[in-house]
Amino acid sequence: MKRLTKIAGALSGAGFALLSALPAWAQDTALQAPPAAAAATPTVHPGDNAWMMTSTLLVLMMIVPGLALFYGGLTRSKNMLSTMTQIGAVACLTMVIWVMYGYGLAFGPHGNDFISWGKFFLSGVTPSSLADTFSDDKISEYVFICFQMTFAAITVALVLGALVERMKFSAVMVFAIVWLTIGYFPIAHMVWSSDGMLFKMGALDFAGGTVVHINAGVSALVASFFLGKRKGYPNEPMPPHSLTLTMVGTGLLWVGWFGFNAGSELQADGTAGLAMINTFVATASAALFWMIAERLAGHKGSALGWCSGVVAGLVAVTPAAGNSGPFGAIILGAVASFVCFYFVSVVKPKLGYDDSLDAFGVHGIGGMIGAIGTGIVYQPVFGGPGDGSVTMGHQVFVQIIAVLVAIAWAAIATVIAVLIAKAVTGLRVSEEVELEGLDLGEHGERAYN
Repeated sequence: MKRLTKIAGALSGAGFALLSALPAWAQDTALQAPPAAAAATPTVHPGDNAWMMTSTLLVLMMIVPGLALFYGGLTRSKNMLSTMTQIGAVACLTMVIWVMYGYGLAFGPHGNDFISWGKFFLSGVTPSSLADTFSDDKISEYVFICFQMTFAAITVALVLGALVERMKFSAVMVFAIVWLTIGYFPIAHMVWSSDGMLFKMGALDFAGGTVVHINAGVSALVASFFLGKRKGYPNEPMPPHSLTLTMVGTGLLWVGWFGFNAGSELQADGTAGLAMINTFVATASAALFWMIAERLAGHKGSALGWCSGVVAGLVAVTPAAGNSGPFGAIILGAVASFVCFYFVSVVKPKLGYDDSLDAFGVHGIGGMIGAIGTGIVYQPVFGGPGDGSVTMGHQVFVQIIAVLVAIAWAAIATVIAVLIAKAVTGLRVSEEVELEGLDLGEHGERAYN
């Protein structure tokens, strides 16, 4: 030890002598502390940006061909192309409106509890603009704009599930413009913008339980009442013409939903991984439990039941995707499947309304279960990511408020949109066109020759 001390002292002395031999200016430079690192300028994170671009394309795949095939297969063959054309057309219309003013109304730089404004026609957005996310790792604002654009496009397309086989194509387009403007954009702002009322209340909606599914489902129900029943419903059988295409569409929806749910984290991190596994297991649980419900009701487990269960599970886990543990997601999917099955098989026939493809029974009801259930599965006792700082009772109460706001807003916006469409174009096709099929009557073509 003494030898080590002597060596250290000698080295220290040699270092001091060497420093003394330097010129004065060099001594000052050597003794100066290293300069502090300059604050890093936020830039696009390449990995996160690439993941979000991929997620955006996955959500686009959910619309066309996913939802188009899913809904199209459920209709009668004479309305197959009409259904697919309506979905594709409103998606394109939404994209144009989103760039014109939709993004500004939902995520503009200036806002209040209900709406925002600014960046109309994407004014001020450049390739170097960064999205105002809640993470230090940023993505391109153009990518964020595109991602949210696909959410708006699929939401209005979901509404059409209750209106197919009898609504004019022109009425669909007018309805979409008005409904997006006064319905979707404000709810998206309230839930997902830091200025929004429900966001500030602490409502949890990871990927769109209120914004997308409750909004679309309630709007579908309200619009179906105004539109009236299809000719012959419910006395004439109106089975799906191609469950094969419906199952293909279901598969595309499930795959695309990983962009929908995991992409909503806006970065490729552990929470995105949590959303991914929840999208697997909640959906699997719901598909199995729907088929179990069919058996308990005295029916055979069916392909249609599997498809319906898959969508019910996807809908229910959407608000909980990053807000639940895997076990909670399994329970949520099972509960949603049973309740949605009961609603479409028992409640709907008793009430007698014609929601053609069960947009309300699956998306509306499933979205409500998922949104409220998120307040439960978020808690650490169920394996959720919550830290326990917010009690389950309080969080469930906030979730119920968010659900009620979404229901009321969607219903009022839909009434206004339907009445405007009715005044401008009329709502329903003629009886002759409905009997002949909207493929020929509205678009002059057939799906099958």
